[in-house]
Amino acid sequence: MSEASTAASTAEDEVVAICRDLIRMDTTNTGDTATSAGERVAAEYVAEKLAEVGLEPVIRESAKGRTSVVARFAGGDQRGNSAGVAPAAGQEARGALLVHGHLDVVPADADEWTVHPFSGEIADGYIWGRGAVDMKDFDAMMLAAVRQMRREGRTPPRDLVLAFLADEEAGGEYGGHWLVDNHADLFEGCTEAIGEVGGFSYTVTDDLRLYLIETAEKGMTWLRLHARGRPGHGSMIHDDNAITALAEAVARVGRHRFPVVMTDTVRAFLAEISDALGIDLDNDAPEEAIAKLGLIAPIIGSTIRNTANPTRLAAGYKENVIPSRASATIDCRTLPGQHEAFLAQFRDVVGPDLAVEIIQRQPPLETSFDGDLVAAMGAALRAEDPAARAVPYMLSGGTDAKAFARLGVRCFGFAPLRLPPELNFAALFHGIDERVPVEGLQFGVRVLNRLLSTC
Repeated sequence: MSEASTAASTAEDEVVAICRDLIRMDTTNTGDTATSAGERVAAEYVAEKLAEVGLEPVIRESAKGRTSVVARFAGGDQRGNSAGVAPAAGQEARGALLVHGHLDVVPADADEWTVHPFSGEIADGYIWGRGAVDMKDFDAMMLAAVRQMRREGRTPPRDLVLAFLADEEAGGEYGGHWLVDNHADLFEGCTEAIGEVGGFSYTVTDDLRLYLIETAEKGMTWLRLHARGRPGHGSMIHDDNAITALAEAVARVGRHRFPVVMTDTVRAFLAEISDALGIDLDNDAPEEAIAKLGLIAPIIGSTIRNTANPTRLAAGYKENVIPSRASATIDCRTLPGQHEAFLAQFRDVVGPDLAVEIIQRQPPLETSFDGDLVAAMGAALRAEDPAARAVPYMLSGGTDAKAFARLGVRCFGFAPLRLPPELNFAALFHGIDERVPVEGLQFGVRVLNRLLSTC
């Protein structure tokens, strides 16, 4: 076995072990620090793994237990790095590459799972557990790839800033956004970033797999509806019930479909899909093409329109008392350039009698599918999978990229995975029986290793 093959095997073995270790650490984020497990145990584990190979991790805690880790791996070329070396003649300076993942996970009810969600069990060729794809798999790839580079004495072309973050699952108030607000110096010089959710495969044929690289993500607007009515006794006929008014409005929102809006990223993705599948694309009726995408249709179908989904209800304090107030939380995801238009449409659906409160808002992101980093991602994929074709797509949800975009960083989703064609990847995010294929994880660390060594 060659030295290169031995090195690859070491990284591939380590990524599996690290992923399992991280899954076994309960970092549940309920959205309330008082009831969340916190990320501290995972952050200390990550810091130790980085320090073992000579990096100097910085640990920052935004609140008790809400812990993030950042480390810089200095680059070696002359195109602008932390050593302050000036670019060589004819070369343009470039900034550091930020590689980020989050350590928190959403809650999991063990009674609903085939295996315990914090077991990290290996079965049927998969690592099972909460965080397996969202996103302790990529955290493990980051650690395994960088540790291998350090052990082999390899230096990346440009500075790498490695960030393992708290609180992404609740919007990043205690993680990415807190670091940007309070410790932006940790990201000095970063011009581009990669993180979740992208670089995963969609099999067209045995000879063609599309790898979806995230170049855009929808904005997040969490709204709260407030209904008011006249309080009274639950035994009496009552025509001014706040719960009734709220329930009617929530039902209208939940069933409403906002108009189709085609963004540049979605147009580009659907053009690639129509070419790969040999189907006609009608930009005025994209649902017909999207319906032919099989298991990824739910992800793509959510990127052609704004969405609003009721997620929480609150009302009442006693069984026989009609309350004067009732409220509902609505998780809204908006397309680039659509925030104001969406709010107007939303208010039309809700009606004039309910108050609408914005409780959190993060804008959408969109960048073009070009440049040296995009080319390097495509090359790294093809080197490990000759059937790979990189294509841009929009994520229907949101990531920590929203925090780093505030620093002017150009953000992509690239956490590479080669997936079995039959795996319903979209259903694993925040779902039960979350799992990542072992071979896909090992493929991912090989791709990431190539990318970080050449980009």
